[in-house]
Amino acid sequence: MNIPAVVRALSGALVLGMGGCSSLAAGSSAGDLGLVQDAMRQVESSYVVPVGPDKLVSGALKGMLSKLDPHSDYMTETEYRELMATTSGQFGGIGIEVSVEEGVPQVVSAIEGTPAGAAGIEPGDRIVKADGVAIVGMDIGEVVRRLRGPPGSRVVLTIARTNRAPFDVPLTRAIIRVQSVKSMLKPGRIGYVRISTFDETTPTELRRAIARMRQQAGGAFAGFVLDLRNDAGGLLDAAVDVASEFLDSGTVVTTRGRDSSENRIYDAPPNGDLIRGTPMVVLVNGASASAAEIVAGALQDDRRATVLGTHSFGKGSVQSIIPLDGRGALRLTTALYYTPSGQSIQGHGITPDQIVGVPKEQQVANAVVTYESDLFGSLKATGALAPRARPSTSPNAAGGVTGEADHPINPKVIGTPQDAQLNAAVAWLGSHRTAAR
Repeated sequence: MNIPAVVRALSGALVLGMGGCSSLAAGSSAGDLGLVQDAMRQVESSYVVPVGPDKLVSGALKGMLSKLDPHSDYMTETEYRELMATTSGQFGGIGIEVSVEEGVPQVVSAIEGTPAGAAGIEPGDRIVKADGVAIVGMDIGEVVRRLRGPPGSRVVLTIARTNRAPFDVPLTRAIIRVQSVKSMLKPGRIGYVRISTFDETTPTELRRAIARMRQQAGGAFAGFVLDLRNDAGGLLDAAVDVASEFLDSGTVVTTRGRDSSENRIYDAPPNGDLIRGTPMVVLVNGASASAAEIVAGALQDDRRATVLGTHSFGKGSVQSIIPLDGRGALRLTTALYYTPSGQSIQGHGITPDQIVGVPKEQQVANAVVTYESDLFGSLKATGALAPRARPSTSPNAAGGVTGEADHPINPKVIGTPQDAQLNAAVAWLGSHRTAAR
């Protein structure tokens, strides 16, 4: 994205199902709306080719919302339906996670077992055309719409890869079932769960994974690793439920907005910890954002887990989805969220308890991590709860700083025996082993 989780097809902590909004004219003067109408009339009468009013209205709304911050947007009805399909964990497409960097679509990762994964699409690949049509300069919603389609339909991507001439990759779309939770029992009865996104099925998938691994471990874990690296976020409720599976009580996250109705406290229910007494590590990196940061921050503040890895992305804002009576929906930033100790994540992220960098041979070549605070128009947390500035240097594997940019991990390494950050987490658990029966 150079792995900026923020501009993925689905990113951030979302609050779904809010009520409708007031009229678009509410709060606007007649003069302001008259200016918009005059501009539309000029375009309709003078633009070099005919343009329909629906396209102009959609463009105007997108421009208005996108200028607020990097996460607010107007979605057409088609885009809104696609978002709902994504959060339900199933959609039709080619199986890639994509971002847009300076107008150029880039592959974050190809999901295993999908058409893109089988075709050898790699992190960092730039998609310059789809079916011969240039997509550079399109917004993320339009890019995603061109990549998705009915199962069985074909799309030809033109890929630009470092040190290679552009080449075409034909793909046949399929139903993409997003498995948000992957797990395995590591040697020494260490439970390992990786969450790649937070959707409606994530809490249920997590509980099943823990139950399955506990049985494999003979009834108890000696340690547990929750891997949130490269997790761009998802649903706020799913993040709260996941954190609650490792807590017995207490606050998971609070949200505070301009409207007092956005000021909420999300608590974990009593006696909810599924692995009570088991030492735990949470892995994060610069592509861990929003919902992933909520979980990491809650477990860190509660001292339930030790956080290892590199600084997280720093997206501490909540986007509410506001339907517009069949005319699409607004994705509007309505609040910032805070860890249980009162720290704002916005623009700063989660600072690991132990810095563990990515060895050079496990990095995505020619890619650099960018953070929320690097994005144009990103919101700044203010007031007494504003966090300290994020360090400008990046950590190295020895726990120091290199003075160089942070580089993303190759997704193919994550969870494998060669994964240096995971191995560091397992080693930490080995030195803090306790009876967990």
